[in-house]
Amino acid sequence: MKLIIESGATKSDWRLTEKGKQLSGGLFHGMNVSSMPMGKVLGVMDEALAHFFPEGGELEGIYLYLAGIATPAIREQICERIRSHVRTGEIDIQNDLCAAARAVCGHGSGVVAIMGTGSNSCFYDGDTVSQRVRSGGFIIGDEGGAAALGKLFLADLIKERIPEAVAKEFDAQFDASYGNIVEKIYHGERPAAWLGSLAPFIVSHADDPAIKALVERNFRDFIERTLLRYPVRELGLGAVGGFGYACRGIFSPLAAEYGFKVNKYLPEPVEGLLEYHR
Repeated sequence: MKLIIESGATKSDWRLTEKGKQLSGGLFHGMNVSSMPMGKVLGVMDEALAHFFPEGGELEGIYLYLAGIATPAIREQICERIRSHVRTGEIDIQNDLCAAARAVCGHGSGVVAIMGTGSNSCFYDGDTVSQRVRSGGFIIGDEGGAAALGKLFLADLIKERIPEAVAKEFDAQFDASYGNIVEKIYHGERPAAWLGSLAPFIVSHADDPAIKALVERNFRDFIERTLLRYPVRELGLGAVGGFGYACRGIFSPLAAEYGFKVNKYLPEPVEGLLEYHR
């Protein structure tokens, strides 16, 4: 049996498989080893491992994909905690970018784009992430992500550049007063998540030319500022993330204008990882 774990900052997806078939699965709290205390990370590990292996067990391998950067010391702590619950051969700990790459490229190579609340990218050579362009986060980067689209929309909204009918509907749903917008972005606990939460509304109005132009601008910024930095367009592109998946009908023709063929879209990487670790 194999245990495959894909974790973001908010949730982790655990899948127990045997010979490529899923035996069981479950969702648990997320694990970000860069922003969470190790005690909390290990607590999530304890909870999930106790769920799957209440009386111990034996595995062929555990494949763990974590948000954040796992230093050698962190890896050792995680491995020790895993082995306190279950006997296993291989323990492979990678980051979320590697998860996306393996999910859409498998054992092949290509450019990988993550388009969720934020964005990220890399070139995967079939074995490792061999080139990447820094994302910069939602303040100075993250082009192509949902939060960046929210930021573009609000920047036009406060300057009264959004069509009146769309602006009125938005205000009715989200309270678009200038004071509320400033409070959410500059004083809210999770400004990027809030900006990203506006994306479904924005995309649902993409039949309006002004709104469609904003959506396309967000994707063009991502392609021109990030994806074109990878000199391997002929290998194709794989995209991971719920926002990119929802906007695939808009993104694919734009990518084609720049010479990229999108080979695969996945809303979440875990299904691709199940195939990779078959």
